[in-house]
Amino acid sequence: MLGDWEIPRVADMQTLEQRSIVELSIPGQVGSVFQDMNSQPMQLTIAGSLYSAETNNEFLEQVREKYQAGEPVTFVSDIVTGTELQYVLIEMMAFQINANNPEQLDYWLTLKESPPPPPPSSSGFLDGLDTSLLDEAGALVDSVSGALDALDALGNIPDFGDPSGPLESTLEEVDGIMSDLGDIASSLGDLFS
Repeated sequence: MLGDWEIPRVADMQTLEQRSIVELSIPGQVGSVFQDMNSQPMQLTIAGSLYSAETNNEFLEQVREKYQAGEPVTFVSDIVTGTELQYVLIEMMAFQINANNPEQLDYWLTLKESPPPPPPSSSGFLDGLDTSLLDEAGALVDSVSGALDALDALGNIPDFGDPSGPLESTLEEVDGIMSDLGDIASSLGDLFS
């Protein structure tokens, strides 16, 4: 069974199961180390023959519909007993009609194991995100806006820019007084000498 469709008149069915093994040679040593990279997807080959033009056309329409959909479908057969195979894709199709018997259609289907489709997303692209980070970011924004509100509550804070502007006239007066003091000091020095 391929999905809800029973494949008609199967004459031959084969499976190919293979592990992916990487060979790593070690310099200076005889032999190699092998790393198992798990198994490759299972491949199934199904072959059969149909014997009437009406049945042939119906079969071709049904198999091509499944092939063109390109979606994983369930597969059930005794040959896959003991495996975890559930879903397959139709990877390749081949058909042959011979002139000696034009009513006979020979077919070959190659199916490839496909992982089950993921469950549909319920609410959107943010599913599965750690929402504690969003909570922490919200708390940070709240604390910053609270600090800004506290500064506004203090009232008007004067601008502590460049203080030398208002002091320039005062500094000029101090310079004048200091020069007058210099004159007085020299006069006193003359008086006591």
